[in-house]
Amino acid sequence: MNQPIINQFESHLNAVSRRHFLSSSAMGIGSAALAGLLNESASASNVSTGQFSRDEFGGINGIRDIAPKAKQVIYLFQSGGPSQIELFDHKPGLEARFGQNIPDSVRMGQRLTGFTNKQKTLPVAPSKYQFKKRGDSGATVSELLPHIGSVADDLCFIKSVYTEAINHDPARTFIQTGAQLAGRPSMGTWVTYGLGSECHDLPSFMVLTSIGSCKRTPQPVSSRLWGSGFLPSEYQGVKLQSVGDPILYVSNPEGVDRGLQGRTIDGLSALNDLHSSRMGDPEIEARTKQYEMAFRMQMSVPDLTDINDEPASTFELYGDDAKQRGTFAANCLLARRMVERGVRFVQLYHNGWDHHQNIPRDLPLMCGDVDRASAALIKDLKQRGMLDETLVIWGGEFGRTVFTEGALTREKYGRDHHGRCFTMWMAGGGIKPGTTYGATDDYSYNVAENPVHVHDLQATILHLLGIDHTRLSYRYQGRDFRLTDVHGHVVKGIIS
Repeated sequence: MNQPIINQFESHLNAVSRRHFLSSSAMGIGSAALAGLLNESASASNVSTGQFSRDEFGGINGIRDIAPKAKQVIYLFQSGGPSQIELFDHKPGLEARFGQNIPDSVRMGQRLTGFTNKQKTLPVAPSKYQFKKRGDSGATVSELLPHIGSVADDLCFIKSVYTEAINHDPARTFIQTGAQLAGRPSMGTWVTYGLGSECHDLPSFMVLTSIGSCKRTPQPVSSRLWGSGFLPSEYQGVKLQSVGDPILYVSNPEGVDRGLQGRTIDGLSALNDLHSSRMGDPEIEARTKQYEMAFRMQMSVPDLTDINDEPASTFELYGDDAKQRGTFAANCLLARRMVERGVRFVQLYHNGWDHHQNIPRDLPLMCGDVDRASAALIKDLKQRGMLDETLVIWGGEFGRTVFTEGALTREKYGRDHHGRCFTMWMAGGGIKPGTTYGATDDYSYNVAENPVHVHDLQATILHLLGIDHTRLSYRYQGRDFRLTDVHGHVVKGIIS
């Protein structure tokens, strides 16, 4: 790089550093004295700056103090709240209670959303769909999900998940970041911050989104759900686009070849290294790593997204939708290709599960989007010998109420948000296959057996990756934060 430019930059930094010291020395010296009085430990200081000893994959040395059962995660997030009553939590006794008001002894004064809190009655709406016992495990799965039913012996259905959030944004934020308020790091960020990645040419945390066939997306997902919060930005999720370049600006502009791009990155890295040595800001190092990763992705992303090398058997498994970019099926196939290449955490969001008014119209469309592809992903990973090391998670931010919202007929009914019990399933990565864990009451309204709080779910995911959730923390604004806050217990009953 041109040495006179470096010299000018050094002179500028020296001037800035002198001014910064003179203007802030009182506060800086006072802070140092206060730190001495409080006797802050070296470990706490390391947490606040992120300066840990890291292993060959970029993970924190010693963070895995549990034998890991999973190396990577694929999280199939069904945004909007799938109805557990229609899909997994079979309640045949509800048919005899059609149209009856839900008993006060069941509701127990539960807070309702603004959609139903002014209804004079809360009439019970039985599901119109049939259920079958599937596989040797005998798991009950709706007729709407025949393909998922076909892999029931590979799944663990958790029917007793619960959350205190009752609206979409706080509920999604809670299950993805461990807090209902925005600003915390996402689960994928926590995982990749702790474990790093075995992939050199792709980000350790990648995100894919799709829109359901019912075309109802009143609550689109926000990028902060895969953001890094107060953790270094190099660990935030990188989203693949469904139109145009898979990654924004992954292609060079006209007139810029790869050699020029490489020299530009080298120059920026030199300037950032110089700036970092003076300022000690870890975010500068993170920025340098992101530039370098972006350069490598110009080669790796086109290879990742080019599915022409997939055999015909792949599309026989996933269906023709997997050939259409931006569909849930295509994203499931890309997720498999990502974990094959060493990506640590893959997050899929499928929007459109918020069915307040007409479940018989909208729910079959959503199930048609995800049923075949979800099962295909399990089968694909299994036949490649990858399911044992890949944890697959399927579920939304909450479930739906047993009572209808608005009018009720046997052919048309809707359901409100419900966080007191809902169903998720998990597979691979140390999960006990062919099991059902937890149970709800006769109305699928309250947990009756083995409750699993959102923080318990998060603690268990980290445990399967070999991490004690109480140890993966980060000091920010004078407090140690973690994904599970001060809560969470590992759900040992679902671990093989």
